[in-house]
Amino acid sequence: MGSCCSCLKSGSDKAAETETELTDQKQSYTFKISRKMSAPTTKIQGGNGNSGDNDNLDLSGEGLALVDVSIEQDATYWEWHIECPDGTHHSSTTTTMEDDDYDDDDDFFAEGTSLKFGVTTKKNQNFYRALESNEDGDDGNLDDGTQLMRTIPNVQNGDTIGVAVQQSDLPMIQFLLNGEPLHELAISRFRGGVYPSVFVREGYNVKFVWEEDEFKELSPHVRFGPLIPERGLI
Repeated sequence: MGSCCSCLKSGSDKAAETETELTDQKQSYTFKISRKMSAPTTKIQGGNGNSGDNDNLDLSGEGLALVDVSIEQDATYWEWHIECPDGTHHSSTTTTMEDDDYDDDDDFFAEGTSLKFGVTTKKNQNFYRALESNEDGDDGNLDDGTQLMRTIPNVQNGDTIGVAVQQSDLPMIQFLLNGEPLHELAISRFRGGVYPSVFVREGYNVKFVWEEDEFKELSPHVRFGPLIPERGLI
């Protein structure tokens, strides 16, 4: 009997050790903005793209950029911290869609000057070459990679954009501006493997933040944990 208890204890200890090792590996992994999956017109600050390089979380330039992790969790949350290098606001007003003197929704969500946030499917440099060759718009059906992204209007220096993704029950992508949910922008019923993404514009620096202790805001619910690496990476 004593021998059986000893065996059970040994098995329990091994399971605990394995769980601890996996947790340590997840904590030691550092995500980065992927050079291979991002537009060549974007500028990823720092380093040579190794997973241990913390500098590869800052982005400027213009175009679509992807983080190097496919989302596998049921519910997860991350942030983008916004900086305008000159310290100024890129909008002279804080007008909202609810204000009486604002009637033009198209201007408010002007895509030519606004940033986009969300998720997208895996990309490569062939995708960006195809986009470049279609600049004149000959193929109106060409995927530009932003179908699962939303324009966040009136983004200013110091703002925090939160993105919360849930895949169980009703798949949904939620967006938050400085902790306030933007319900009208939520995306539902998406499928397939997706990656955190941003479409950056000239004049902005954005930083991808995935570690909970660096968040500036709270996630919309306790079930939305920070990103963890794909199973194949740990």
